Amino acid sequence: MSLTRPLVLAIDGPAASGKGTIAKALARHYGLPHMDTGLLYRAVALSLFRFGGDAASEFEAARAVHEIDKIDLADDELKSEIVGGIASRISAYPAVRAALLEKQRAFAGQDGGAVLDGRDIGTVIAPDARVKLFVTASPEVRAERRLAELFSRGMSAHHDEVLADIRARDERDMGRSVAPLVQAADAMLLDTSEMDVEQAISEALRLVEVALTADA
Repeated sequence: MSLTRPLVLAIDGPAASGKGTIAKALARHYGLPHMDTGLLYRAVALSLFRFGGDAASEFEAARAVHEIDKIDLADDELKSEIVGGIASRISAYPAVRAALLEKQRAFAGQDGGAVLDGRDIGTVIAPDARVKLFVTASPEVRAERRLAELFSRGMSAHHDEVLADIRARDERDMGRSVAPLVQAADAMLLDTSEMDVEQAISEALRLVEVALTADA
């Protein structure tokens, strides 16, 4: 493997595509720090939700960015559907994205490299990443995964509502004017629709090694 420049892995994709699980596995495999950038937006959303902020106000959402250090990123409430919905909405605000940009770029710029997953890693945060993956799956499969995740945490949910939410998030993520969700031109596509966790991780590792060999 070439070590001429830091190993930065950019993992993008829509909600519940498996990108987070894959990113964590890649970070463990290569001994790199990992950042789930979606958690930053969820932390802003949770701050708004807890302290009565207005998610419809870009000004209040941007102000909440400065409160995220008060949020425990291991808090289960960050994974709730309510917080996820708020996060999807506020992530469209240019002021919120700008406020979080440097934090993400600083993480990606570590000397030893890093793994980041999100919606705009390969296009905005780390456009020069050595390896870029775009992880996706059908909306139906992603809804089933989200349902299983919610049930495992003892939360109730209905399939049709979760599927509708997945589709609405996709529309917001892909349709926003600033840093929309899009596959980077040099990103490798990984469709996990018909893969279990082990298969998806194995294929991701294979794709990364292919890219690193070509980059050597």
